[in-house]
Amino acid sequence: MISHVLPTYNRAPISFERGEGTWAIATDGSRYLDLGSGIAVNVLGHANPDLVAALTEQAGKIWHVSNLYQIPQQERLADLLVEHTFADTVFLTNSGTEAAELAIKMVRKYWHDKGEGRTEILTFEGAFHGRSTGAIAAAGSEKMTKGFGPLMPGFRQLPWGDHDALRAALGDHTAAVMIEPVQGEGGIRPLPDTCLRGLRDMCDQSGALLVLDEVQCGMGRTGRLFAHEYAGIAPDIMMIAKGIGGGFPLGAVLATEKAAAGMVAGTHGSTYGGNPLACAVGARVMEIVADDAFLAEVNRKAALFRQRLEGLVAAHPDVFESVRGQGLMLGLKCKVAPTDLVTASYAQHLLTVPAADNTLRLLPPLNITDAEIAEAVDRLDRAAASLA
Repeated sequence: MISHVLPTYNRAPISFERGEGTWAIATDGSRYLDLGSGIAVNVLGHANPDLVAALTEQAGKIWHVSNLYQIPQQERLADLLVEHTFADTVFLTNSGTEAAELAIKMVRKYWHDKGEGRTEILTFEGAFHGRSTGAIAAAGSEKMTKGFGPLMPGFRQLPWGDHDALRAALGDHTAAVMIEPVQGEGGIRPLPDTCLRGLRDMCDQSGALLVLDEVQCGMGRTGRLFAHEYAGIAPDIMMIAKGIGGGFPLGAVLATEKAAAGMVAGTHGSTYGGNPLACAVGARVMEIVADDAFLAEVNRKAALFRQRLEGLVAAHPDVFESVRGQGLMLGLKCKVAPTDLVTASYAQHLLTVPAADNTLRLLPPLNITDAEIAEAVDRLDRAAASLA
């Protein structure tokens, strides 16, 4: 008999009722050190007092009005995003999947309005852009697409890191290239800065738009506000979500005026997107995370965490192969099944996230303490020892 909640997830037998910073507290009172952060969502931890205050203050005023009217909280968040990024304009969504759908529409509308028949969007093996029909067509993996055909046409998946394949595929017929600067679901695989700069150059030469998916790697996760900043380039369109709401459902598409030119009144909409509650929280997240001193601390803690993880890999060569990633978006390439390590970590009251390419994801809140980093590695050490 089917459960009342559609059984699309293989859930762990743990229920959480509250959280405190980097700790999630189960219904039986057990405290778990959370290195998953709701899959890179809780960038400031659980029940962050600044975010609770922003949400509570707004909740006492007005929750929802719809986009038939001007929303000052939405304008405030858009102003902050434009101030701190390449973008000229922002559309607020509820999720990364919705952001991906709009990015695809924006690309297609751009070329339609130019009177050119460009529709093909190049994407890459290992990518994850969401679970809508458009987003799974963009990623193209059998795991996500099997049984859901016919898929939306107009996407071509290329091998990750194959420059020759990219050069051969990208031409004056290409509408856009869509890529994650650091693959999350694909196994914490950063795109080298030189490759991202080269990709920007190739898009400029061909006229194709460059679309970056920073849903998981954005919002300070890599030690910069957005990961592409390391390469010194700017995209034409960027999708964000997860960390921008600090745990409240929120996403966005950021774009240049040129790329967004086709998105005029009536071409897109959202009932809940950019509602006052989400935007009040998102603005407070931006005020905290976009601060240079905060990002400097993220980088300091990331260096400490990585150093300790390198020691962990050396101590368990039968379990781990290497450390990968950037900032506090880290992965342990495993020699065992990552899901086995996730399960072993539960026994140590530690929360981690599996990924493709035999990788265990470590995505702690960006304000994790040094002591919590040390405790996390100790618990990973015990989990690894149990599998040896």
